[in-house]
Amino acid sequence: MTLSALVAGTWRLAERGWSAAETLRWIEQAADRGVTSFDHADIYGDYRVEALFGEALAHAPGLRERLQLVSKCGIRLTGHERGAARIKHYDTSRAHIVASVEQSLRALRTDRLDLLLLHRPDPLMDAAEVAATIAGLKQAGKVLAFGVSNFEPRGFELLDSLTPLATNQIELHPLRREPLHDGTLDQLQQRGRRPMVWSPLAGGRLLGGDESPAAQRVRWVLGDIGARLGVAPATVAYAWLLRHPTRPHPIVGSMRLEGLLEARAALELNLDAETWTELWQAGAGQPVA
Repeated sequence: MTLSALVAGTWRLAERGWSAAETLRWIEQAADRGVTSFDHADIYGDYRVEALFGEALAHAPGLRERLQLVSKCGIRLTGHERGAARIKHYDTSRAHIVASVEQSLRALRTDRLDLLLLHRPDPLMDAAEVAATIAGLKQAGKVLAFGVSNFEPRGFELLDSLTPLATNQIELHPLRREPLHDGTLDQLQQRGRRPMVWSPLAGGRLLGGDESPAAQRVRWVLGDIGARLGVAPATVAYAWLLRHPTRPHPIVGSMRLEGLLEARAALELNLDAETWTELWQAGAGQPVA
């Protein structure tokens, strides 16, 4: 699996109210700056985001060959004609995975997904059925690589034993440090898999809006380090993730060009262990043992 160092998130695309031309401009701006991978999920924007993205790509057909398209499936929403679920629930059955992939391909106006992820762990997942389903999709050329999202180490190990997993897309930032210590990143490092990281800025809480003691500590340290290094606080937050030896792919949620550039600046910033630990300590509220 080859993704760009940073991945552009599409979760909020439907909220922007952009025309196809405006969406295309955003895609091109990202790609021109080396961010060629785009993270989707079938349910984003109440199942609308992939179609909006595909409509934009239709105005520049050759652009698809420069991009890597990631999508996720395995959650069924209520109140929508797709699936007509009685309650929101997980579904990793063969029928649902295949139907979701086919719909994503139609919506994105492409013939393959560069990477497909299971969106959340499903307690009823039949790992052998999932593996066989993915094998068929790969053989058909509709899915090039497969991985998971939000999986803990035991679930990752089970599925990886039956079909190779390219990545685990996890939430990680100074306010959520569990993957550093619960075996998630140890497992990925052991197996040579690079994680994807969603919500690297804690949904924006690292920069403002969250007045909890931990968020205030992290925000102050981000600003202090940024001032010392001459970069934006957001750049420091991305550099904190990139410092990990698994070489994570942060997903940039901001759809502003300035936000993308702040994330991109982190690729040139290598935090030393002491500076990295300052942020860990700010999130934890205590020094390392």
